[in-house]
Amino acid sequence: MRARDQRGAAYPSPVVMLSVIAVAMAAIAFVATRGGEPTEREVTPVSQPSQAPSATAPTKTPKPKPKPPAVDRGSVHVEVFNNSGITGLAGDVAEEATGMGWKVVGSDNWYGTIPANTVYYPAKLKQAGKQLALDLGIKRTAPSVDPMKNDVLTVILTAPLG
Repeated sequence: MRARDQRGAAYPSPVVMLSVIAVAMAAIAFVATRGGEPTEREVTPVSQPSQAPSATAPTKTPKPKPKPPAVDRGSVHVEVFNNSGITGLAGDVAEEATGMGWKVVGSDNWYGTIPANTVYYPAKLKQAGKQLALDLGIKRTAPSVDPMKNDVLTVILTAPLG
């Protein structure tokens, strides 16, 4: 029995040849258009002459957005905690908040990692928390977390108020 001969020539199919040509053309187009700044045109809208509203057309007046009710500082309880190495910082800020009308119910030290001066608020006191932060010049506010009370704003200080 005679062994089969595996010699022969394989020619690429027309699809492969067309693919190679397409890739070459894309490369040439890329090189030819590279670096050219896009040309932009200024488009000016054509304004239509305004027409005076007719007497029969109803005119709509935008309703003013209702303002949220003002925060009653004296009815909101606040606790101030010192998370810095500055002795008496919580007491000083508690006095400052009391002078602004807030009802400060306590001040103490906080043990934990807080990135910056922060006013923490429970969901129902979010607006009051934002107002307290604004009054004290504190930029960071956040929802309360455990072990904070759910009816008190909690101020945690990491540095003097600036």
